[in-house]
Amino acid sequence: QLSHSPLLILLAVQIFTYSSKSRFTAAFCLPRSLSSRMLPTVISSVREANALSPRCLTCNRLSFFFLNKSLCLFQSNPTHQDLNTKAAWAQGYTGRGVVVTILDDGIEKDHPDLISNYDPEASYDVNDGDTDPQPRYTQRNENRHGTRCAGEVAAAANNGVCGVGVAYNAKIGGVRMLDGEVTDVVEAQSLSLNPQHIHIYSASWGPEDDGKSLDGPAKLAKEAFLQGITKGRSGLGSIFVWASGNGGREQDSCNCDGYTNSIYTLSISSTTQSGNVPWYSEPCSSTLATTFSSGNPGEKQIVTTDLRQKCTDSHTGTSASAPLAAGIIALALEANLNLTWRDMQHLVVRTSQPGRLSASDWKTNGVGHSYGYGLLDAGALVALAQNWTSVGPQRQCVNTMLSEPRDIGNKLVFSKSVDACWGRPEHVSSLEHVQARLTLSYNQRGKLAIHLISPLGTRSTLLFPRPNDFSSEGFNDWAFMTTHSWDEDPQGEWTLEIENVAPNGRDYGVLSQFTLILWGTGPSIVNPSSPDFPRPSNNSCKTFDAQQICIGEIDRPSAVTHEPLRLNRFICIGAGIQSLLPNRL
Repeated sequence: QLSHSPLLILLAVQIFTYSSKSRFTAAFCLPRSLSSRMLPTVISSVREANALSPRCLTCNRLSFFFLNKSLCLFQSNPTHQDLNTKAAWAQGYTGRGVVVTILDDGIEKDHPDLISNYDPEASYDVNDGDTDPQPRYTQRNENRHGTRCAGEVAAAANNGVCGVGVAYNAKIGGVRMLDGEVTDVVEAQSLSLNPQHIHIYSASWGPEDDGKSLDGPAKLAKEAFLQGITKGRSGLGSIFVWASGNGGREQDSCNCDGYTNSIYTLSISSTTQSGNVPWYSEPCSSTLATTFSSGNPGEKQIVTTDLRQKCTDSHTGTSASAPLAAGIIALALEANLNLTWRDMQHLVVRTSQPGRLSASDWKTNGVGHSYGYGLLDAGALVALAQNWTSVGPQRQCVNTMLSEPRDIGNKLVFSKSVDACWGRPEHVSSLEHVQARLTLSYNQRGKLAIHLISPLGTRSTLLFPRPNDFSSEGFNDWAFMTTHSWDEDPQGEWTLEIENVAPNGRDYGVLSQFTLILWGTGPSIVNPSSPDFPRPSNNSCKTFDAQQICIGEIDRPSAVTHEPLRLNRFICIGAGIQSLLPNRL
């Protein structure tokens, strides 16, 4: 953790007006301001509530868009795409009985659109060590981030205030943990709050989106994740929803973010209202799915609750996408509270919709580096969740791929066949996550692109080049992760490609370790001689709709804004014009 200089502390004192919860460490999380045309507009009026279904406010100007296409201005959405939330509501699911907490800078628990769903048992102030997650108020409302995220999940319906949450009958809490120094202890304490009561933890923060940082959870936070997925919810596993990051302008890669590329987090990216890749989006192979958020100037942003009991139509970036996903997942949990954390990821893979999302790298199995498996579909998710049969126990097959160091040069291609631990208890016959743990040196890390090709030919880009990354430290046992081979049989030849995309004749480096870790399930009968024992399949379709029909190859056309908070080595996921406030680096 990096300490803060006296100068920065002095500047923080000059900038902020402290409330009763203030202290010097409370000024570490600073926002980037958006451009003047994208500044929040305080909404002072709402439309009359509809007695049959929740409605959005000021629909003549904006929409709480893509809850479903019939809410607000459908005709303002030319691609006719939405999150199909109304279909889930029509099935009777509104999040009732599900508890979600927002890990952020606090939530305004007495906001008129949150108070009826506020859950004190899902809340804590880690920064000040008390049970009150109320944000610290300042003149610039820097600590608005968590309150905005909370409204997306569980803002009340039909009360004439702001908008409506995706899971408007869910209970919502908040953990105030970003308004201070973010240490390993702070993270672990936040991630492990009341895991037998809280179902879903939503986080919209991570390492600096600067295109050169390489960071992730430390020892205690890693243990908190592991304890959460093994013991949370009485052994079903806590569900951690994570924003994928907003470093697109800096050509960052979310596989260099150890939170969003963890197998334990459900990583969510963004798309614009027109179905394009946002300018802040980070492509990577660990993203599982996508929801809507802001785009370029003139495109709609997210309506939600704001500080001082107000509303905003300017919530942005992947910070706004993750809470929408958390709300949709809450609907699915209401449909089936027996779903494990892995069941939920399977359901997301099978029901997300890649159609009408514009990207250049869609695969025939309906997955890409910008959107994962596509746009979340709340209606399809809850429909499939209701009678879902839980997947088998998670298995881990570890394969040491490299026997001796290899020079990388300008390009290294290394292939090796694996048996996926065939005939052993850890045998994986159907993939979920794949990790490539790499140790390598290189004189300029940011020049490298790294690809992993599965036996069935699925090509995952584990690392896109990062022009801002001039580090010569390389990677030390860094776990790159891909979800792109979901459901594939991993037996066969795997290929790792490491390429220098800007060679100059003087570059050098060595790959010294390559461990391939296969996560997934095994056959129902662990008997290698059985004719029913799974064998590699040529079926490349891994994404299905609610009727289990293969989505297959889709004719798809072929770049969103968020307000980040910055602190020591972290920023809250967002994108916008750099603030004049001092950066906490």
